[in-house]
Amino acid sequence: MSEGAPAAPRPRPARRSERGPRAGSPRPGRVGTGAWPYLLPAVLVYVGFAVYPAVSTLQFSFLDWDGVAPPAWAGVDNFLRVVTEPLLGRAILNALLLIVFFTVLPIALGLVMTALIAGRARRGAAFYRVVFFLPQVLPLVAVGTTWRWMYSEDGMVNRFLGAVGLGDHARAWLGDENTALAALGLIGTWCMSGLCMVLFISGAQKVDAALHEAAAIDGAGPARRFLSVTLPGLRKEIGIAGVITTIAALAGFDLVFVTTDGGPAGATNVPALLVYRLAFNEGDIGAASALAVVLTVLVAVFVGAIRLLTREDA
Repeated sequence: MSEGAPAAPRPRPARRSERGPRAGSPRPGRVGTGAWPYLLPAVLVYVGFAVYPAVSTLQFSFLDWDGVAPPAWAGVDNFLRVVTEPLLGRAILNALLLIVFFTVLPIALGLVMTALIAGRARRGAAFYRVVFFLPQVLPLVAVGTTWRWMYSEDGMVNRFLGAVGLGDHARAWLGDENTALAALGLIGTWCMSGLCMVLFISGAQKVDAALHEAAAIDGAGPARRFLSVTLPGLRKEIGIAGVITTIAALAGFDLVFVTTDGGPAGATNVPALLVYRLAFNEGDIGAASALAVVLTVLVAVFVGAIRLLTREDA
């Protein structure tokens, strides 16, 4: 090397973030052995209160057992009862129909309310959000009791019909076999619409305002901007709302138990209510477990379909 040539720069030591993993360190995404003592209590609680009951329910579904006498093997007879018995089949059909009231209508109403409230500095907008979300704060037992009185023959619904000249249509809405399921479903619509609205407003606030400005420059009106800009940005929130409300429709118990108890004539029976009756009132543990397994499969299928339809890359 000549005297005037500059010295070669020394190699820069690699930073800790640029170095490879140290020997013995856990790979990314894996839990180190030192973390298991902290995770073990939560894992034991989950296994004891979630995994073990689920496995036991699946085991009981293949047995003929009243909960006291020694069980006998029943094979798939309990599942055949779920499919063939009119009472059990109608309960599953009622749960599927309630999806319209607990999921489809609340999501549609939540989108409409989001279009009217989000992105506008309206006076009292915060008050409206609290009022619409209030049903999620109230216990469903109190909600069911209140609506049972409102649907009674001298309740507010019939009084309102009489005040507007429609008194001939007044009836005991929860006591009529033709209207009980729809009346019960509308309670679910009232309960779930506020939750959907809050989720959608939260998602609408994350949409880039530049997209709305660009659409407005192109001449798009408020409705067109909501359909073309806001609605595509709410895909994840719609999926979350769909999962929550579908589970509420398929696995609901307390609202039905308080308002109609499955009546009249089984018009509002739902699987969760029949699971309770079969297990604790009739002592038919096998049929109750089989119905619970079928209900779990239905919930998993619907939740999986909703997540598949609302994923970001769909």
